[in-house]
Amino acid sequence: MTNGWTDIRNTDVVLAMGGNPAENHPCGFKWVIEAKKKRGARLVSVDPRFNRTSAVSDCFVQIRAGTDIAFLGGLIRHTVENKRFHEEYVRLHTNALFLLEPGFELDADGLFGGFADGKYDRSKWEYRLDGKGFAKRAQSLDDPNCVFQHLKRHFSRYTPEAVADVCGCTKEDFLKAAEIVTSTGTPDRAGTIMYALGWTHHSTSVQIIRAAAILQLLLGNVGRAGGGVNALRGHANIQGGTDHGMAYHMLPGYLRVPSPADDTVQKYLERITPPSLSPTSMNYWANTPKFFVSLMKAIYGKAATAENQWAFHWLPKVDRNYSWLFMFDDMYRGKTRGFIDFGMNPVANGPNTEKILAALGKLDWMVLAEAFETETAAFWKEKISAENPKTEVFLLPAAIFAEKDGSFTNSSRWAQWKYVAADPPGEAKTDQEILARIFLCLRDLYAKEGGAFPEPILNLEWSYKNPYAPGLEEIAREINGKDLATGRQLSGFGELKADGTTSSGDWLYCGSFTEAGNMMARRDPRDPSGLGRYEGWAWNWPANRRVLYNRASADGQGRPWDPTRAGIAWDGAKWVGDTPDLRPDAAPGTMDAFIMLPEGVAKLWAPDFMDGPFPEHYEAVEHPVENPLHPKTTINPVAIVMKEGIDKLGDAKEYDIVATTFRLTEHFHFWTKHVAPTAMLQPEFFVEIPEGLARLKKIRNEDRVRVSTPRGAVEGRALVTKRIREMKVAGGKTVWQIGLPIHWGFEGRTGKGKDRGPMVNLLTPSVVDPNSFTPEYKTFQVKLEKVSGGTA
Repeated sequence: MTNGWTDIRNTDVVLAMGGNPAENHPCGFKWVIEAKKKRGARLVSVDPRFNRTSAVSDCFVQIRAGTDIAFLGGLIRHTVENKRFHEEYVRLHTNALFLLEPGFELDADGLFGGFADGKYDRSKWEYRLDGKGFAKRAQSLDDPNCVFQHLKRHFSRYTPEAVADVCGCTKEDFLKAAEIVTSTGTPDRAGTIMYALGWTHHSTSVQIIRAAAILQLLLGNVGRAGGGVNALRGHANIQGGTDHGMAYHMLPGYLRVPSPADDTVQKYLERITPPSLSPTSMNYWANTPKFFVSLMKAIYGKAATAENQWAFHWLPKVDRNYSWLFMFDDMYRGKTRGFIDFGMNPVANGPNTEKILAALGKLDWMVLAEAFETETAAFWKEKISAENPKTEVFLLPAAIFAEKDGSFTNSSRWAQWKYVAADPPGEAKTDQEILARIFLCLRDLYAKEGGAFPEPILNLEWSYKNPYAPGLEEIAREINGKDLATGRQLSGFGELKADGTTSSGDWLYCGSFTEAGNMMARRDPRDPSGLGRYEGWAWNWPANRRVLYNRASADGQGRPWDPTRAGIAWDGAKWVGDTPDLRPDAAPGTMDAFIMLPEGVAKLWAPDFMDGPFPEHYEAVEHPVENPLHPKTTINPVAIVMKEGIDKLGDAKEYDIVATTFRLTEHFHFWTKHVAPTAMLQPEFFVEIPEGLARLKKIRNEDRVRVSTPRGAVEGRALVTKRIREMKVAGGKTVWQIGLPIHWGFEGRTGKGKDRGPMVNLLTPSVVDPNSFTPEYKTFQVKLEKVSGGTA
């Protein structure tokens, strides 16, 4: 989230797409309502269903699930062709003027240059470089070889007619939305985009978000109050988990996990530290060695030395993909013996539930730390593909969030400290105590018996006051980091060093717990800015900065584009306003605004992604029509797809209806079905069916229906609705869509009796995005049938 919830009140236009904030983020949505009431902001809702966000919108456009890039591509074309982009911002703060080598354009088959053997050679997408290794720049946006002209040519195909043909909306509805959204491409206006899992759960998810970023950069909306690309997190600490290395391929602070080819720490650091591509770029990732060495000192303390390469060889080296799909595929194929699960419910969460059930049945053991007996803990109670599961299951009772202190880092990147509200019941323990006791037992075993690789365990820094239950404030201090010579808590990541004299468990959070105390626990409600920054409330990574890329909120001389919503400004001697997203002593013109990037400017074009330097519309892996833009390459050519045996895919001839999944206000993921009041609010699963489709299928409201794919089937009552309509796509072909809420399973208070709710992921395919590895939950093909004798 580049900005934050409280900043949304500063916007002139909200594009809510890939999310339904009125229902799924109701507390945060108040800032949208405030912007509408106080600023006259306009809300555009784009979604496969007319939802509660749509109900209070100024413009609603219904699209076919999985066609977001086509819609956003149309907005980009509309911005460029109608000269509604913020030209000075684009020239100053993006790579629009960078010159490209020829050969990467999309061909008639829908492939970029450099495609061979099922993958792209991304070296074909490089900038033109000068003798110093810096990217060459054009003198004008009219240069045919600059990024801007390549972008203009690429998106020229996304005409209003093409958008309507792909998405199923009308040309008129698209143009109405386009006029509102692109009205913010001026210095005195700002617009924001709010998205959630409706974008991230696709086989093109990263490129959907890239398309949104390109649009916002063209309009000059990144880095500004009331602007940004804002991801609405579904859980209070999803952002924090990612920040601290939750993903298998990332260390804390988004440092990359080493690979087996990194046989020295020097080679590893050279590989992950990018060279500057502009003489004016700060390229803050050049400090990667400082971040990494300080991290290793936090993990291994005195045992990490220059002589042993800062304990580099004690880190695991990732030799292949360990994301969700591959982890459970290894289990299914008998390559994994054990599984430890903390607060996760993969049986309900993961794609192709039948495969996950079967995979768990092939383990020797599984350990879970949970507050409830989840479907994963009780997987062996269900019929599964594996015969006679041998898995020994250990369920450890864990405290829930209200029974432990610590920090939440939410959608706004605000790290907020919380306190214990109640003690855990019975034998339930906090996560850190469970982990600590397991670790100490393992360390004792290694000390007594040895092992193949004992050093990482025996040398782990563990000098907590209570080693069996470390205090989270103590851990927060460790994450912040300190000067190892004096013991002083560091005030910010600018103090980190690569010589082993500083430690920090996560460089991004350096500054969160200083000598002044726990910055995350601050609760100063004052807002001197009047823009909802609340600089003294909690702590915002990085460096308590409330709006990322805020240097782009001003022109080349440091003058705010809009003085009434100034992010930062140069007063002749220093930057004033928000924590500047550049060195505080850097005068205007000495440094580019996007200081983390080697280019120094934002990327309209990027060679970083597996599936192309520009976003392109591809159909979902299971799709109702061939790609109207290029049928020879219908799906993302580098999407990761498993389709053998239990991973089989469906054909649209048999499975002729598009299904999408969604969440309800009454339930929080898979937790609240265990709680009586919320289970009573929404006890029963249902299938949302358009009126026209219900007539064709002779289905009435509350009839029992079955939804099936080659992977499984679910049953529930029909909710016949006007909220989803018939779509005409690909030259006039009729496509129907249905909606499936996700919150049920065979455990909990809603999981008993005849009408217990099914797990919707019995239907979803084993398909993931090639960049983020998130599964494609939001669009897949199903068959819909009325259950015999199922009339309500």
